[in-house]
Amino acid sequence: MCSIFGVEGKSIPEEKLRECFDRTISRGPDMSRFVEIPRGYLGFHRLAIMGLTAEGMQPFQMGDSFVVCNGELYGFRPLRQRLIDEGFPIQSASDCEILLPLYKEYGVEMFKTLDAEFALILYDGERDRLIAARDPIGIRPLYYGYTEGGKTAFASEPKNLVGLCDKIKPFPPGCYWVDGEFVRYADPAHVDQFTMRDEDHICQKLRRLLIDGIEKRLDADAPVGFLLSGGLDSSLVCAIAQRMLDKPIRTFAIGMDVDAIDLKYARMVAEYIGSDHTEVIISEKDVLEALPTVVELLGTWDITTIRASIGMYLVCKYIHEHTDIRVLLTGEISDELFGYKYTDFAPSAAAFQEEAEKRIRELHMYDVLRADRCISVNSLEARVPFGDLKFVRYAMSIDPELKMNRHDMGKYLIRKAFADDHILPDEILWRQKAAFSDAVGHSMVSDLKALAERSYTDAEFAEKAARYDYCRPFTKESLMYRELFERYYPGQAEMIVDFWMPNRTWPGCDVDDPSARVLSNYGDSGK
Repeated sequence: MCSIFGVEGKSIPEEKLRECFDRTISRGPDMSRFVEIPRGYLGFHRLAIMGLTAEGMQPFQMGDSFVVCNGELYGFRPLRQRLIDEGFPIQSASDCEILLPLYKEYGVEMFKTLDAEFALILYDGERDRLIAARDPIGIRPLYYGYTEGGKTAFASEPKNLVGLCDKIKPFPPGCYWVDGEFVRYADPAHVDQFTMRDEDHICQKLRRLLIDGIEKRLDADAPVGFLLSGGLDSSLVCAIAQRMLDKPIRTFAIGMDVDAIDLKYARMVAEYIGSDHTEVIISEKDVLEALPTVVELLGTWDITTIRASIGMYLVCKYIHEHTDIRVLLTGEISDELFGYKYTDFAPSAAAFQEEAEKRIRELHMYDVLRADRCISVNSLEARVPFGDLKFVRYAMSIDPELKMNRHDMGKYLIRKAFADDHILPDEILWRQKAAFSDAVGHSMVSDLKALAERSYTDAEFAEKAARYDYCRPFTKESLMYRELFERYYPGQAEMIVDFWMPNRTWPGCDVDDPSARVLSNYGDSGK
């Protein structure tokens, strides 16, 4: 990951802007640069992944134009060579250096052409205008707000804008901003027409697209590792990658010291595929000590996100402190595409599809936010193969009747797609899903709830929760998280649209806890 920053105007002292920007130096500890441009300032903290030499440092400049980008542009090498052949002055092996030449050719239409995860700020020197943009899913973070003088400020994380902007907002995915207006250039959740093909054809295409999405994400000039929970999604990513590479991949799993459900499954996968596997064991003390740090790095008060982030943060912290790995592949986004435990209760295929669209559009506030912050705060980069744009668009276009759980097995299509490959043991490929925060260990959530119970009497909970009109806390645990959030991001609760919860309007889903553990169909999922 890297950190980008941009501010219109020059009324705010540069020293103040630098102080705000340096709050996210852990995203890019290798090199920093802060420059004045005609319309304001741009900043860049670099984590070197592609083109490791100093020539790959940003902002990139071409003529009077500048760009800073936190991103990965997949398949950039042929584009880079074409641009060099056409005479563009490309000096480094960085993928992001091709952005200004592409903008010169296509203007803002460039964003529609990118196969990328990115957030960028670009100054067009010919037209004297500032442009910002974000990838269609929002895998790379970007926030914005307005300074006291009414000028726009952009940053990778909300913490950069605290004290600088009155209200901080997430930059909408799939949009670019120019001349004060947002323009949507892509919405991968939207489907004009469903793919009406048979199950076998669909599975073959899902298999091919996921393999392609993983292969392109192995391209890095820095060491690559893998998070392996033992669940279906991360196990598939690891198994497919291992088949592509000529040496054992490095996999990492985390679990509580008393009841870690998934450690044994992750170990089973690692032994089956032959990876170089590491287990990170954590205790109640580790969890409770990490909680304030996790809420601060996340910038959320959402129960699900915070629970699931603690294990992820701690395993990434271990990787940062004990290895030379710079890039991590993860298994996020499969659930939103193919269903959760609670989507088994969807009353119709249309309702299933509507829920999937909602989850994809809100991903940047939940699972994607979790992966980005837990990984980037530890000076690592996240890559998410299930978030490959071609894969997402195709998965969303599948007739939802085929994605609903008709086989007493969630994510049936993606399991069937790899059944003949035997790249995973059947015990893993056909294992029921367990929630990540539970899989780390049921005791972790119990420890967090117990801390909340110790923190508030019933009367204190009622009085303190009533102070919040927006997304009022409804349990002592949610109040504990909200108070921590307000400590670091006062008055910014609206950055998150709502609590991540099952769709309470569906039968069987009107629950008061977001964990799948409380649903009637959870069964043996967490065993």
